[in-house]
Parts: sequence; C-alpha cells; structure tokens
Amino acid sequence: MTDPKGLIRESYRIEGITDAECRSILIDWALSLPDGQDARAALADQLALYQAQAPDHPMTALLREGLNSRPTRSGRRKRG
Repeated sequence: MTDPKGLIRESYRIEGITDAECRSILIDWALSLPDGQDARAALADQLALYQAQAPDHPMTALLREGLNSRPTRSGRRKRG
C-alpha cells in the first residue's frame, strides 16, 4: 500500500490547499510508509493515480519534484 493512511488522497480533497500544507502532508505520508517500502516507487504510484485528474494541484507538483530530485550521500535531496 502506497498511501497507508490516505494522506495523499485526502490532500486532493482539500479545497484551496497550499504548497506548504501539501509539504507537511507529504512528510507525514513518507514517515507512514512501511519499513522497507521503496519511497520513489510509492511516489511514482501516487503520481500515476492523481496527475491526470489534478495536473495543477500543489501535491502533484510535489510528487513530481520528489521523483525528479536526486538524493545525496547524506540522504538529503540535491536540487538542480
């Protein structure tokens, strides 16, 4: 299951949700993934579910950003 608590699903139902609110939800979502689950694959699954129906939603943009970022050796994302 790639959205065990339904956090991503619910973010798409919140009218007028902001980028900052989506970021907070995305962090909670990532922390709720089961141990050993591939986070990049889970991001891709969620993006595939929602991008066609909500291409301009801030969560869609964050899911894309997460997939396009490259992790550094420290585990933090490297932008650019």
